[in-house]
Amino acid sequence: MQKTTVTIPFMLLGILFNICLVASNLLETKVVQVFGITATAGLIVFPISYIINDCIAEVWGFKKARLIIWSGFASNFLVIGFAQLAVMLPAASFWEGEEGFNFVFGMAPRIAIASLIAFLVGSFLNAYVMSKMKIASKGKNFSLRAIASTLVGESADSMIFFPIAFAGLIPCKELLIMIGTQAVLKSLYEVIILPVTIRVVKYIKKVDGSDVYDIGTSYNVLKVKDI
Repeated sequence: MQKTTVTIPFMLLGILFNICLVASNLLETKVVQVFGITATAGLIVFPISYIINDCIAEVWGFKKARLIIWSGFASNFLVIGFAQLAVMLPAASFWEGEEGFNFVFGMAPRIAIASLIAFLVGSFLNAYVMSKMKIASKGKNFSLRAIASTLVGESADSMIFFPIAFAGLIPCKELLIMIGTQAVLKSLYEVIILPVTIRVVKYIKKVDGSDVYDIGTSYNVLKVKDI
C-alpha cells in the first residue's frame, strides 16, 4: 500500500482552512451594513479559505485540494451537528442567554445547507480553474490565475448560498445586491492580499519542494482516496 506523506506546511494550511470555514459558517448568521454596503459577517474570514485553496492547488495540485475541501465539508457538518444537539438540550432555568444562542445556532441548519452546497461547488471550481490554468500557462502568471479562479469560485458560491440561506427572509432586490456585492468584495479581498499570497506560495515551494502540475489527474471530486 502506497504511503502518503503530509508535510508541515500542508498540515498547517489545512488546519487554518478548516478554522476559517467553521468560523465563517457561524458569522454568516449576521447581516452587516458598512458604508451602505450590505453583506454577511462571514466576509471577514471566508475569503481566506479561497486564498488557502489557491495555495494548496498551486503547490500540491488538485488531489490535495480535493482532500482539504472534503475535510472542510466534514468539519462544518460535524460542528453543525453538535450545535443542533446543544440547541435541543433544555436550558437551565436561570440562564438568560438561550434566545441569543438559539438565534445563532438555530439558524445554522439552513445556513449550513446553503453554505455546504455553495462551498463545495465554489471551492472545487476554484481549484479546477487554478489547476487547468497552471497547465495552460506552464506555471506562469500566478497572480492572474489566483484572481480568475477566485472570481469564478466566489461568484458561484454567492449565487448558490444567498438564495438558499436567505430567500423569504430578505427582499429579492436586497438579495441580488448582496450576491453581487459579496462576490466582488471577496474577489477584492484576494487582490488586496495577493502580495502576501505570492510570497507564501514561493516560500512553501522552496521549503517543501513541491510544485505539482495536474497532467493526467482525474478531476472527479469523489475520488477522495486518490491523493
